[in-house]
Amino acid sequence: MPTIKGTFDITGTPQPNTEGSEAVGAMRMVFRKTFHGPLQGTSVVEMMGIMYKETLSGAYVALEKITGTLDGRTGSFCMQHSSTMARGNPEQHITVVPDSGTGELADLSGSLSIDIVEKVHHYTFVYEFAG
Repeated sequence: MPTIKGTFDITGTPQPNTEGSEAVGAMRMVFRKTFHGPLQGTSVVEMMGIMYKETLSGAYVALEKITGTLDGRTGSFCMQHSSTMARGNPEQHITVVPDSGTGELADLSGSLSIDIVEKVHHYTFVYEFAG
């Protein structure tokens, strides 16, 4: 399976909590990303998360739509995020939503990981196309 690496810029905007979400300490955010490298394009992310700063533990779930070019193929696809942090140790699960690819990115599957090094966001994307 091809593996690509690059960086992305990210900005976030806090969103109002839905009724009841503050009872569990959840927060909502919308992020906008710009990808650089073999994946070029933009995305919008809708996220809900919870974090316990005292223990560096928490979790987030999110849905993301990426529009752009992946290794020369143009289209869009969606990613599902479900990640946790246990006492500062992250465990990420970020995968392509099945059948979400459009255009030349139809039949895309794969998983992505994120690393933040010196405040720069890096991605590693392992992917394949069916057929």
